[in-house]
Amino acid sequence: MSEKQQFFTAEISIIPITTSGDTSMSKEIALVYNAINQIQGLKTVLTAMGTQIESNELDNILKAIKISHTTLRNIGIERIISSIRIDERPDKSNTLDGKISSVKLKI
Repeated sequence: MSEKQQFFTAEISIIPITTSGDTSMSKEIALVYNAINQIQGLKTVLTAMGTQIESNELDNILKAIKISHTTLRNIGIERIISSIRIDERPDKSNTLDGKISSVKLKI
């Protein structure tokens, strides 16, 4: 009997708050996405409302959140709001692609 590889999936949305009057966040989000994309063992998928991430280690998910905040603080962002959802399912493989496939099979 083979052991299933455990994956943690998460969706994070990072909102940098600035006082510059510019409501665009794309430059800051691009910096954050590039920073977390460098984490070994982490799959990232950019979406319009957040970033989906997948790893077989919870520490990588938490590292992505920490790096997101650090990256924004390093460019002078003084307030950062994060919304985080983490899905852990140890009883079966829980990948982003697998979740999508499961829904598509039912459509």
